Amino acid sequence: MKIQFGLLPRIVLAIVLGVLIGSFAPEALVRVFATFTGVFGGFLNFIVPLIILGFIAPGIAKLGKGSGKLLGLATAIAYLSTVVAGVLAFAAASSILPSLMEGGSLSNLDDPENALAESFIALEIPQLFGVMSALILAFLLGIGMASTGSKTMASFFEEFQQIIEKVISYIIIPLLPFHIFGIFANMAYGGAVFEILSLFAVVFILIIIMHWVMLTGQYTTAGLLQKKNPFALIRTMLPAYFTALGTQSSAATIPVTLRQARKTGVKERVADFTVPLFATIHLSGSTITLVTCAIGVILLTGQAPSFGNFFPFILMLGVTMIAAPGVPGGAVMAAIGLLEVMLGFDETMVALMIALYLAQDSFGTAANVTGDGALANIVDRFTPSQKA
Repeated sequence: MKIQFGLLPRIVLAIVLGVLIGSFAPEALVRVFATFTGVFGGFLNFIVPLIILGFIAPGIAKLGKGSGKLLGLATAIAYLSTVVAGVLAFAAASSILPSLMEGGSLSNLDDPENALAESFIALEIPQLFGVMSALILAFLLGIGMASTGSKTMASFFEEFQQIIEKVISYIIIPLLPFHIFGIFANMAYGGAVFEILSLFAVVFILIIIMHWVMLTGQYTTAGLLQKKNPFALIRTMLPAYFTALGTQSSAATIPVTLRQARKTGVKERVADFTVPLFATIHLSGSTITLVTCAIGVILLTGQAPSFGNFFPFILMLGVTMIAAPGVPGGAVMAAIGLLEVMLGFDETMVALMIALYLAQDSFGTAANVTGDGALANIVDRFTPSQKA
């Protein structure tokens, strides 16, 4: 719990200290920071395929458990909501951010000779297999376990998932502030940090607005289908929203989300099934955050976002974020492979994505779980009452 509640202040402190120290520190000291970020970045690159395999495979396998029609309906609605959120984020961010970020560019960061301090060592940590190989293998194994009901493999991957969760919770998340500190110290040393800080403010505000636009759309749809006041439904779900702001975890908020979903009038058996499921597979708030942050970072590198590139990325996010564990930052960890392979992000761009995402992770999680209440109402509308 200390990691969950202390992560945001650590990220903010890391950014502030990185900017201050990097602005006047000698090159030798900045090279020490660059060495750590280089080694940690290599480890992060190594662990990404294992995160994908360790969470997507058992996640898909678990989707095979449950009542068939209800499972299929809930999964389809959750996936549609996630994709719509991603398209909304792209439309808004690609229209608004370019004008607000005009003149800001980090294209010089690709050139190591352009005032950036270099690492003392270059430690290569090769991946066991590539990101796309991990995705395909995870899909095959997950679908295979779901269709065969394999208990042995399911048990193995559940334990493997627990190991990867420990790596994220006790190694990656605690060290991320130091990694972000090193990145910002180096960029301050190279004189390119102020564009980053302006990006943080603009992106943060835009993301919060889009979260509530998406929630309004979800509850308007649910209200129309259920013939209920959408704003009354939102008010009922607000305890789940504020609980998620503190926990930063959809899984940890399930008890509150479940209680509030029942209060909106969702049948008990539907709520009991859909709320835990949506906590795993419905991440509309996280998708809005990831897409908006990705567009912001791309604009800073002097490139232009393309819907042709982003739409496949959004479609894959809807599946890949099943890999997101119930720890802060899980969604961005699961998405790193897609950012690298589908959008061409390099190490610096990935580090900026992590910093941007973690700075508002609790708000994305809150949007996810609050939206779960709307989706539970939609599923409930199409689920007949059980006969006595």
